[in-house]
Amino acid sequence: MRSLSIFGATGSIGESTFDLVMRKGGPEAFRTVALTGGRNIRRLAEMARALKAELAVTAHEDCLPALREALAGTGTEAAGGAQAIAEAADRPADWTMSAIVGAAGLVPGMRALKHGRTLALANKESLVTAGQLLMRTAEENGATILPVDSEHSAVFQALAGEDTACVERVIITASGGPFRDWSLERIRACTVAEAQAHPNWSMGQRISIDSASMFNKALELIETREFFGFEPDRIEAVVHPQSIVHALVGFCDGGLMAHLGPADMRHAIGFALNWPGRGEVPVARIDLAQIASLTFQKPDEERFPALRLARNVMAARGLSGAAFNAAKEIALDHFIAGRIGFLDMAAVVEETLAGVSADPLFGKVPDALEEVLAMDHLARKAAEEAAGLRQQKR
Repeated sequence: MRSLSIFGATGSIGESTFDLVMRKGGPEAFRTVALTGGRNIRRLAEMARALKAELAVTAHEDCLPALREALAGTGTEAAGGAQAIAEAADRPADWTMSAIVGAAGLVPGMRALKHGRTLALANKESLVTAGQLLMRTAEENGATILPVDSEHSAVFQALAGEDTACVERVIITASGGPFRDWSLERIRACTVAEAQAHPNWSMGQRISIDSASMFNKALELIETREFFGFEPDRIEAVVHPQSIVHALVGFCDGGLMAHLGPADMRHAIGFALNWPGRGEVPVARIDLAQIASLTFQKPDEERFPALRLARNVMAARGLSGAAFNAAKEIALDHFIAGRIGFLDMAAVVEETLAGVSADPLFGKVPDALEEVLAMDHLARKAAEEAAGLRQQKR
């Protein structure tokens, strides 16, 4: 029986993964090693019971008594805290979903790779902050990383059987978020509520705002660089409001291979779950006649400077991505709290990168996770200072 673990089970990616696993037979088809979640203890316990999980872990130690109570009599072990999540990743599983949001997903993902199995990677911060270390760890341990971001899954599928030396460019698409047609002045004055109102999807607050600022797409550009190894000048982003084409790969003969799919993350998750084959996935089938037209436009980097900053990071490599991600997370915290404006987020990130670029770690290829975490800590401190100065100027 195939074994699996789901890290970040109660988030949107985790819920979609759970749905697909249950549709494929649940505990009759899979041995669930571990499930992890946050404060939604009721849902984590429901999932653990449904899959007959061996272990359920909450990231918050203060929630552990509630989790133990919810799992009493089930035979499922309960644990709590960051260390417990890391230890859960030490329990070997044939297939592991890495869907913990933010830099917190890096440690369990790295530990899972050391068992030489398959890691379905939805945690984009892992590649952004420690891409070279992550890919090297996978190679050294004979592990496979499968991208679960819809854009990177699309590129992965378009490259199947292709010689990457023949690839001229990779294009990932962006919905454009709620501000794709707004003026710079209007964007500058936007509210948190406006920034989190995505026109295409209902997502969590943080990822919705990242989409509005295109920081989410900036992270995905860096991911593309780290996962596929293409040079920065061969990686592009284009605004595609319909969100039907997820990525395109251009070849040396002038041809473009596009991957089209519904705006449903179960497509990319299902591909990773069924890989190396394909299996039935319960997503809507595209009716091209009903869609009628697909449109594309070049993103305006004056309104969305995150894309320009991402190219700088792709060129610098080393641990610049760790600094970029840490600064982005701090800037987002301050915007949500109302301390800085929407466009101040990019300014905070740019000022942070400039401030920490002289540190020896900045351009260094990391040898260990501790170096990644050290750069993360350094950048967060610098970003707090930059955000504080921005707040004083408002």
